[in-house]
Amino acid sequence: MTQPRYPLRIAAAPISWGVCEVPGWGHVLDARTVLTEMAALGISATELGPPGYLPRDPAELRSLLDDFDVTAVGGFLAVPLHRDSDRAIETARKNAALLAATGAEMIVLAAATGLDGYDTRPALSDEEWPTLVETAAAIRDVAAEFGLRTTLHPHVGTYVEREAEVDRFLADSDLDLCLDTGHLLIGGTDPVRLAQRYPDRIGHIHLKDVRTTLADRVRSGAMEYSDAVRGGIYVPLGAGDVDIAALIRSVHAAGYRGWYVIEQDTALRPGDSVELPSRDATRSLNHLADIGSALGSARSVWARI
Repeated sequence: MTQPRYPLRIAAAPISWGVCEVPGWGHVLDARTVLTEMAALGISATELGPPGYLPRDPAELRSLLDDFDVTAVGGFLAVPLHRDSDRAIETARKNAALLAATGAEMIVLAAATGLDGYDTRPALSDEEWPTLVETAAAIRDVAAEFGLRTTLHPHVGTYVEREAEVDRFLADSDLDLCLDTGHLLIGGTDPVRLAQRYPDRIGHIHLKDVRTTLADRVRSGAMEYSDAVRGGIYVPLGAGDVDIAALIRSVHAAGYRGWYVIEQDTALRPGDSVELPSRDATRSLNHLADIGSALGSARSVWARI
């Protein structure tokens, strides 16, 4: 089968097919089904999803990915950074070893609260913030031992979620950000403006499109994040209220040549067809192809993905 070529470095993530670490999130498709869908769309790069979803044995994981001509980009790791630093660092070390063994490039780190899920966020004390920053730096150093980069992912329901927290982290830490257009907007940050303010701090990008009416309800506390996902807060790229084209133009002009990961949080019910998330992913890919082509082939980063 001849795979399409996309004018940007595009990768996928299992969460777009409903694979999430949160207990009770929804029906979790098996890895081969998800990888089959990615390959059918011509996507041959992916984040690994939550720790434990794909095989933990490096040889077994490489063999599985090779079956679908898919390469590993990185992995999402949500751990408490504000306490029990040794445990967080050890968890990161194990994940870094696996990622490096599969040829991945980075750890995508989130400052988890320690609770299951992302619907509740206890208060963080002033004393715990420096620990959070220091632990993130220590994980960055551990990842570097394995040849990996670390980016910090602002995420709903974590301790780096809202605009003031993103700004504070960027001021207190030298880690780059994983710019997630959806989680940032839900947290109250304009992702395009953030990219323009901190062009040298964007180390990785997750692309989501969002309905602001639901984002506003999550931000105000009127709706839980998990309910918003099930209610359709995320839509295919170009169908929501995030200016994806402006974001890509901005980071591209600033020199970003990294991955654009289509990562639309989805929750599936038993019996839901795999065709539903794949259809949305197809619409997102088509939108990115149009944006990438508009950048001009001479300035685009072409890659067989």
